Amino acid sequence: YLPAAEGGAAMFAPPAEDFQGPSAPPASMFDSVPGYEGTVAGGGGGFLPPPMPSYPVPQPEPGPHQPHWNIPSISEDTARDAFVLFASSKCCYSAAPAKDGVITRMDAFNTYRYRLETFTESRSTEWKHDPYHGQPVDAFAQPPPGPWDIPAKSPTFFVDDKQVIKVPNTSSLKVNHLKHDWRTKKLPCLCGNGEKTLQKLFCWVCNGSGFRHGDDRCDRCSGRGRENCSQCHGQGSKQCDTCQGKQQLLVYINLTVKWTNNTDNYVVEQSSGLQLDNLSNVSGKELFKDTQYMVYPVTGLPDVTVVNASQRLVREHQNKFCQNSRILQQRQTIELIPVTKVTYSWKGKSHVYFVYGNEFRVSADNYPATCCCTVM
Repeated sequence: YLPAAEGGAAMFAPPAEDFQGPSAPPASMFDSVPGYEGTVAGGGGGFLPPPMPSYPVPQPEPGPHQPHWNIPSISEDTARDAFVLFASSKCCYSAAPAKDGVITRMDAFNTYRYRLETFTESRSTEWKHDPYHGQPVDAFAQPPPGPWDIPAKSPTFFVDDKQVIKVPNTSSLKVNHLKHDWRTKKLPCLCGNGEKTLQKLFCWVCNGSGFRHGDDRCDRCSGRGRENCSQCHGQGSKQCDTCQGKQQLLVYINLTVKWTNNTDNYVVEQSSGLQLDNLSNVSGKELFKDTQYMVYPVTGLPDVTVVNASQRLVREHQNKFCQNSRILQQRQTIELIPVTKVTYSWKGKSHVYFVYGNEFRVSADNYPATCCCTVM
């Protein structure tokens, strides 16, 4: 973060001349705090770039060259069992094609999936305010620590998390900017006199007379003939939500620390006909795993598209996430996802389905025996 600037004395904002109904203090309520000059109320000051490390950054090391691993095609019994289970899970599918169809061909189309995970920490700040109930006021006692100098909890790598921390030495006391009645410590209600607007002025129970039957006073309007304002309950004034009637606010800076696992996947195209979207929800056989502060692109794979994807994604992640966050750890994996294309014959016609992933999921877009079901 930028070097600390000279901070001025605390500024107290006077009450506004006329109550307009704002719900938060104006920007003038917040002091300029050294090291936090860009911090604003409500919207944060944007993500704060981390300082340059004072120690040498560990250099990534290339992983070992990987052999070309193939997963053998699944057995015919496994393919049939998966197909029967798939048909049984569909209310409108007959199980006959899955049980009685004759498998004529099985083709393996194994495919690689490369995944890069970059676990980052980012920090942002914003001004906050609370009603003053005697909390400690520590602004200007000493300079506050920098946003990246404040200790946070130890994160669990590759798991999203967040922590909000009140920045020390930024809490100061301010007079609420809203116009209060100094005797009641309340705000005037927008209704003006405790009654509803003219469109709904008269009590609907007594029609404005104040009485229901003869001399019986109307209970709803207490005999006034007019409905009370629902905001102030007929008092003409109400407690301020901002300061809860205390007329003073404790303003301070909150630091939000976010840990984010940023993930990108690359799946090698395969010519089986199965849509790649199907592979996003299944697992494969892990061939390679590398975890470092910053990883080195994979090398030595026979599939050059995976090597190229690794080089591209590693470069993109390191350029993108070093700008406004701190990279804590990277992890790259390569999986080999089994895909088997099954051709079968049923009632003299040829059909196709796919069995894929370690979970033996099935995709059969043109199942030959479906019906329309109506739920009564």
